Amino acid sequence: MTNKQGDKEHNALMQYPCQFTIKTMGFAHIELDLIAVELIRRHAPDLTHDAVEKKLSKSNKYISLSITITAQSKQQLDAIYQDLTDCKDVLMSL
Repeated sequence: MTNKQGDKEHNALMQYPCQFTIKTMGFAHIELDLIAVELIRRHAPDLTHDAVEKKLSKSNKYISLSITITAQSKQQLDAIYQDLTDCKDVLMSL
């Protein structure tokens, strides 16, 4: 599948703007919520801290975040995921 074909299929499934939840995980001993919000706010400036839900693992070693934004485009989401992937403090993003 070419990138253009993938973009067409994605755009057929998604209608922008829309609410979209980004899930990310990292170690609990860092302030991952502040780091993730800063990264995402570069691409979604209207993001507020109340859009972030936190959950600790049973062992309290990891934290998962669910961050809901108003997504404007696939390109915006791709840029957000790239920044999260590039961040050394982020273990995984979905």
